[in-house]
Amino acid sequence: MTAPILLSARHLQKQFGAVVAAQDLCIDIAIGQRVSLIGSNGAGKTTFVNMITGYLKPDQGSIYLAETDITPMSPRQITRLGVARSFQIPQLYPTLSVMDNMLVAMACHGNRLSVWRPAAQAEHIERGAALLERFELIQHRHRRVSELPGGVRKLLDIALAMTGSPKLLLLDEPTSGVSAEEKFPMMETVMRGLGDEPLTALFVEHDMDIVRRHADRIIAFYSGRVIADDTPEKALATDDVRRYVTGELRQEVAHA
Repeated sequence: MTAPILLSARHLQKQFGAVVAAQDLCIDIAIGQRVSLIGSNGAGKTTFVNMITGYLKPDQGSIYLAETDITPMSPRQITRLGVARSFQIPQLYPTLSVMDNMLVAMACHGNRLSVWRPAAQAEHIERGAALLERFELIQHRHRRVSELPGGVRKLLDIALAMTGSPKLLLLDEPTSGVSAEEKFPMMETVMRGLGDEPLTALFVEHDMDIVRRHADRIIAFYSGRVIADDTPEKALATDDVRRYVTGELRQEVAHA
């Protein structure tokens, strides 16, 4: 049985001067899918994510979350409908503790940003602790964010995105800036933290080993176009992906 469609992008176009960042993109994402967006820098991955979250508006086309047209909505409106994201550079309060960052995030979702201290009730602290536990951060709950290593900050940024119980989670390069020996354990922690609930996740990633291990679908971008959309095994085997994304085909030609 095919899962219902959660996100539907229709004929998206986006240009920055002479640069085409999105060219007639038509993409459907089903509930519960784990999708990796791959492509070289400037291929259009982050532009696609930014259009979904409302940070950029397409020049043409539309985006639907279930049956709702979110194209004209602001980022805050889209977030309240159940779309959350983490950033390549974590968006945190460095002078606050890990738990206080969680409480600020929950206050934002509860429209209490100017008086976030009331969020520090037992139920909110308990929920924040549960999320920290899920992402293996509970031992850092009282530490200032400025004291944390880069990988831990990344995990905290993702945990903050989960405070609104999103339907769709977008992760922008979750392993970038993380050491080679830490990135695989970190991504394992992320995927365990997402749990078995029907949460749809899209993650931008450059490490193909991470993609093979954690995605059940790959969407590959090149010059604002989708050049492959399939399972990791099939997508990574296409000539266009091997030429424009992984570079394997060029290396083989050069070697020959």
